[in-house]
Amino acid sequence: MHSDQVSHGYADTRYGQVHYARAGPPNGSTVLLLHQTPRSCDEFAELLPLLAAAGQHALAIDMLGFGLSAKPPGQQTIEQYAAGALATLDTLGIGDVAVLGHHTGAVVAIEAGATAPARVRRLVLSSPPYTGADWRARHSDGPAVDDAATAADGGHLTELWRQRAPYYPADRPDLLNRFIRDCLAPGVDPREGHLACARYQMEHRIGHVTADVLIVGAAADPFAMPGLEPVRRALVGAGSVTTHVIDGGMIPLMEHKADEVAALTLAFLADHP
Repeated sequence: MHSDQVSHGYADTRYGQVHYARAGPPNGSTVLLLHQTPRSCDEFAELLPLLAAAGQHALAIDMLGFGLSAKPPGQQTIEQYAAGALATLDTLGIGDVAVLGHHTGAVVAIEAGATAPARVRRLVLSSPPYTGADWRARHSDGPAVDDAATAADGGHLTELWRQRAPYYPADRPDLLNRFIRDCLAPGVDPREGHLACARYQMEHRIGHVTADVLIVGAAADPFAMPGLEPVRRALVGAGSVTTHVIDGGMIPLMEHKADEVAALTLAFLADHP
């Protein structure tokens, strides 16, 4: 198998099985990839081989509660997602990592960096919301997307599509197909990751991040762009913080602009070995 080809597997963690996709040399430096709600490691299908081709060991997981990974009972939390990600590294025998997270994944990346600063030395935060008190109050009643009651006639599928479509490229229905598939994964509640963000008190955790940080914004993502500057200001303990905004980037930034995300990430990693 070529080093940039993607393989899949399961890690048996103390929280249950975690499904992952990986590419690149196992002895290379690892980049852990954390997806948005309610996606899976499929969100990084385009990015994995690009990072691997540059010599990185790229590891994308279905976070607990998503995709093909274990579905813990009860309310989900950002802390739980981060613990599951770190436990996956333990099971796979991986030590220090760089972490790239997108949307919810970026929030989880912040928590992982705060929990294990000696292990998470580099962070790429793509479209991170700042989940402070004001944000939590605005989102306490649920998300503005990914919220449709299951209907006997399947109308919830078109409703889920309709809610996301304005924030996806008009000529890429294939990306919405992949989103719908992840919404329908067994045991997945498409709202739960959003609600976990609305429970997370980021202001008490982000200051513990000591990693070098790259913040990546998507210019056409109205949900996340307002969070970039508050996140940057709150990273008071970070080794360094750099921000870059990708023109034309939308919510599916990882798939739609994978080449640009890969180039930014690889340059950042090279500058912060």
